[in-house]
Amino acid sequence: MSTTAINNQQYNKARLWEIGFFALNNTATNLYMFIMMFVSYYAAGIAGIGVVVVSTILTSMRIFDGITDPIVGFMVDKTEGKFGKFRPYMIIGNIILAGSVLVLYNVTHLIPESFRLLFFILIYAIHIIGYTCQTSVTKAAQTVLTNDPKQRPLFAVFDGIFVTLLFTGGQVYVASYLIKKYGDFNMGLFTELNITAMIIAGVFTVLAAIGISRKDKKEFFGLAEETVQTKFRDFWPILKKNKPLLKLITAVTVDKLAFSLLRHAVVVVMLFGILIGDYGLSGTISMITIVPGLLITFWAVAKARKTGMKNAFLFSTWTALGTFIALIGLFLFIDSSAISMSNIGFATILFVVLYTLALGFGQVPSTLVNPMIADVSDYETSTSGRYVPGMIGTMFSFIDKLITSLAPAIVGFAVALIGFKDAFPTVKDVLTPELKLVTIILAFGIPALALTISGLIMSRYELDGAKMEEIQAKIAEKKSKHTDDKEQKIAN
Repeated sequence: MSTTAINNQQYNKARLWEIGFFALNNTATNLYMFIMMFVSYYAAGIAGIGVVVVSTILTSMRIFDGITDPIVGFMVDKTEGKFGKFRPYMIIGNIILAGSVLVLYNVTHLIPESFRLLFFILIYAIHIIGYTCQTSVTKAAQTVLTNDPKQRPLFAVFDGIFVTLLFTGGQVYVASYLIKKYGDFNMGLFTELNITAMIIAGVFTVLAAIGISRKDKKEFFGLAEETVQTKFRDFWPILKKNKPLLKLITAVTVDKLAFSLLRHAVVVVMLFGILIGDYGLSGTISMITIVPGLLITFWAVAKARKTGMKNAFLFSTWTALGTFIALIGLFLFIDSSAISMSNIGFATILFVVLYTLALGFGQVPSTLVNPMIADVSDYETSTSGRYVPGMIGTMFSFIDKLITSLAPAIVGFAVALIGFKDAFPTVKDVLTPELKLVTIILAFGIPALALTISGLIMSRYELDGAKMEEIQAKIAEKKSKHTDDKEQKIAN
């Protein structure tokens, strides 16, 4: 049988709108991640919790977030009810997220001071459980959405568009509208920001559930009846033996650490509000980067469909690394106050170009990671017979969160070292040599190092385009053999 004929038989394809709708599940959880980027300002400025304490709590909660991932992933793999395997976790997770945000931002500062810290930690922990429930589905359900190597990367197109619009529009909304309306990070700002995000995230979650509904059925779950039964203790053997998973996890987590620092609310304030001297410029720059960022994403997905996701990942990583190195040089040798949209010169043009390329190519690996995790899950099914997308996806999330949990701690301790022990830097602080150096290191230096590590690891990644076609053919052959054996037993 020709490869084309095999492919026509084996591929489970999705409708384009189903891929687009399901991508909104990731957008919904990213909305909560975006608004929680500002929780440091609430905790320190309104709830009265110290800067170092807040940074330590956020780091610890991120680790707790990682610990909950394998548990939820194992539960997802064991779930098979009237409403499918994935949709219950999407809806329940979003409800928990909304409720916890309401309580966290509206009640914490009213609690007696002696119990405030404990209350903050408790509600934040509940928030994380909801976040884990919903995010685990984004990775795990990729396996049932589509297994066509040419179609699977299309998720990255929708996800890239939605994430770009979210973080760009969100930054403009906060920096150019809310800050001007409320003057600073205060209760009025937090209330409007959170309610807006909760409503939008709720709508997105419902649409995502509709998008996956046709595929959230047993016949799309791996090898169906033949799937090997897995126990919780199998987490370690799977991680140990699945080399593509281990490499992908390591490469993407250090890459995500880089962009967790660049997008951290405090680092954005330090870069635009203090180093450049115009916090509103962060929103303007975000608007400027929308179209180029989307074009870069479209190009990367086209490359992934043609040559495989590994090649697109590597090219984007090395390109982003080059732009970060150039940005370090730019801020070391120019007067940063010369960057201004009201007086556009060489420095402004160069910064906009480099920053656009850094964001555009830098977000490609994170955009591709969800369909790439589905590839790794299919690799596991083809080699061991196990269909464990929940375990594979949350195993990735567990290590991912352990590494990226360092971002709040890195920022908190870095600014504390230069004197900001009781409050984070704000747009009202004056630029000092120490503050300039720390800003450059946090925004560009550490990300450049992380991208170097990521690129070196992914250069040894096994699952290229040709390998994935081979894997899907192997899975299809196993399914066909299982069906034939079952029919033979019935006939006998």
